[in-house]
Parts: sequence; structure tokens; C-alpha cells
Amino acid sequence: MADFEVRDGVLLTGGQPVEVRRSARRRRTVSAYRDGDRTVVLLPARMSRAEEQRWVSTMLDRLAARERRRQPGDAALLERARALAGRYLDRPVEPVSVRWVTNQAARWGSCTVEDRSIRLSARLQTMPDWVVDYVLLHELAHLVEPGHGPRFWALLESHPRTERARGYLQGVAATATAASPAAAPSAVVPGDLSGNPCAIAHDLPDKS
Repeated sequence: MADFEVRDGVLLTGGQPVEVRRSARRRRTVSAYRDGDRTVVLLPARMSRAEEQRWVSTMLDRLAARERRRQPGDAALLERARALAGRYLDRPVEPVSVRWVTNQAARWGSCTVEDRSIRLSARLQTMPDWVVDYVLLHELAHLVEPGHGPRFWALLESHPRTERARGYLQGVAATATAASPAAAPSAVVPGDLSGNPCAIAHDLPDKS
């Protein structure tokens, strides 16, 4: 079972914030979904604290397993980057490697121009595809223009969701800072489960 702690009023497990929502109307199911780096777990109000911790741990494990099945591998990410470069950049751009990493707490992506490698934070894996595409394109543009001057931003003008994705990620970071200054960037997405591909649910045994 995962270790739990409370920091600044936020429940943390494995250093990641978890929001537990209890409902008297919820009787037969436990559900969970990602709200960026924050995980929301929906429980029946009748559950004890021990049951709560057990189910939070269970649902976190199931979400992680589902995400591992859904996430593209590094080879697929490289192909995705090449396709984006060909579609949106006005010149040939060929990264040598593109991969997911788990050690980028303060940035969504990074690029090393010298070896033409790109790394994306694994936190992006629960975000919309168009946000991932923007971060990929942003790093690809650095292979052409290392800085963030006018020429760099001109490279991204052809991507139709550049401003929307930037706003999304800015909101993510602001929400994480408000929730816990020590927490990693977190995303804001609708709180209900309808249409949320990252949500999972589990039926509880009938105690009646």
C-alpha cells in the first residue's frame, strides 16, 4: 500500500497530490481520474479512513497501469515529432531521439541542440494530444532557433493551437502552485467523469 502524508492540507502519496471526494449519493462505485498531476478519487461517504487509504492506493495503481498501456513508446514519439516537423515547420528538422522522462519536475520539455535530442516530461501523458503536440513542436523549433526570440515564435505560428496550449500549461502551473508550492505542475480539466479518457471506476460489493 502507498505511503500517505498531509502537507499544507493536501493529501500526498508518493509525493503526488490526491484529492478525495466523498459523496452520500455514491454507494456502489469508487472512481478516479487525473486532474493533471493531481489525482481525484471519488468515494462513498460511508467508507472508513482505512478503507479510504486502501482504495486510494488501489485506484492509483490501476490508473498508473492504464496509463502505461496507453502511452506511446519512444519510437512512436519520434515518429510523431517527425510528422509535426514536416507539417508545421517551414524547413527540414530531424531530431535524433525523442523520449519520455520522469525527472523533469520544473519543465514540460527540453532540447539539447548539440546531439539533437528532445525529452518530454511524463506528466504530459495525461494531457490532451494537442498540448503534447505543442510541446513537441516547441522543442523541435529549438533545433532551428535555440532562443525564444521573434524568429522562434514565428516558427510556431502555423500551429493552430499554440496560444491555447500555452494558456493550458500556464493554468496547469498556476493551479499546482496554488494547491501546494512543493507540488509539480498540475493540470485543470473538467471534474466530472464524462468524456474523461483517464478516468477509471470500480464497483463495490453490495453490503446491503
